[in-house]
Amino acid sequence: MILQITAVTAGLGLVIAALGLAVLRLLRGRSIGVMLTVVAVVTVTATLAGVVAITIDMIIDGHPKNVVLTVVVVGGLVGVGVAMVVARQVVAASTTLVGAVEAVSPSQDYVPPPGRLPAELETISRALDQAYERLREGRERERALEGARRELVAWVSHDLRTPLAGMRAMVEALEDGVVDDAATVRRYHGQIGVEVDRLSHMVDDLFELSRIHAGALRLSPRRVGLGDVVADALAGVEALARAKGVRLTGEAGPVLPVYADAAELGRALRNLVVNAIRHTPEDGTVTVRLVADASTARLSVADGCGGIPEDDLPRVFDVAFRGEAARTPGPDRGAGLGLAIARGIVEAHEGAIAVVNEGAGCRFEIRLPVCDPAT
Repeated sequence: MILQITAVTAGLGLVIAALGLAVLRLLRGRSIGVMLTVVAVVTVTATLAGVVAITIDMIIDGHPKNVVLTVVVVGGLVGVGVAMVVARQVVAASTTLVGAVEAVSPSQDYVPPPGRLPAELETISRALDQAYERLREGRERERALEGARRELVAWVSHDLRTPLAGMRAMVEALEDGVVDDAATVRRYHGQIGVEVDRLSHMVDDLFELSRIHAGALRLSPRRVGLGDVVADALAGVEALARAKGVRLTGEAGPVLPVYADAAELGRALRNLVVNAIRHTPEDGTVTVRLVADASTARLSVADGCGGIPEDDLPRVFDVAFRGEAARTPGPDRGAGLGLAIARGIVEAHEGAIAVVNEGAGCRFEIRLPVCDPAT
């Protein structure tokens, strides 16, 4: 008897399951509510078919048989009804979630739908919230870069026109014979050479900045000692400091090695030191300090620029920022790209760069992770 019941129930279940899978395959593009209803109907039908078949085959007859069949039918209807209610709730929650997504405009953020959602839909809602947050941050970065690009174009256009106009005037004077005494000719030639060097440096900075913004900056990191990087940077700017009448000092304690591209990191440090020299008055001091703890190396450059207005501090590393209100540029000024390049290089090393007002000037600080002693 048990084997007969098992065989009948299994056979009917397999037939109904096959029919259910076929129906689900046909409805795979329909609402999830319809698919849930089909699943519930298949489950209930398989159960009812087995019970009905066994009831009919068994010796139960008359009123008891009718009672059993009635209970089975009512139970099946209740199961299907509950499945349909659950399906409607799932469909309603899905519709609410879709409505919240469709309500998002380019100028608005995603607002999660009110009320509770099923766990899976709640997970999707949180994922959508995070995705829209990343999109918003991306749009803000894009707007910031576009603003920086426009400002850069304005600055560079001005800085290109000024030396080009001067060189054109000197070249025309030399060609027309307006200037013919040897001393003035030598001075004109020397000035043209200086302006050409300035333009060459500006083009180099623009190329470097474009690589950073495009994510094309290729580093060749290796274990390096920051003391050597500092020494090389100070040696490279010593002539500029002497010409400006600014004293350069360096202070360094025992520092663990860092994993970095020595050439690019040295360029970032030189940009900071050159910036400090340019904005420190004659007979002032620029101090480079190097300290470290177990996990972080801190490289700071302190100058005597007189400080930066608090409102300008967040913009110091923006492209083409010069802070004219606090820092009057001199004839040796750059294109305002040095600090932006320094930030890009430091961040490419997974470090951080910041600036604060301190004493008679300000202090720029680079933070880099030190190498694991075990590596």
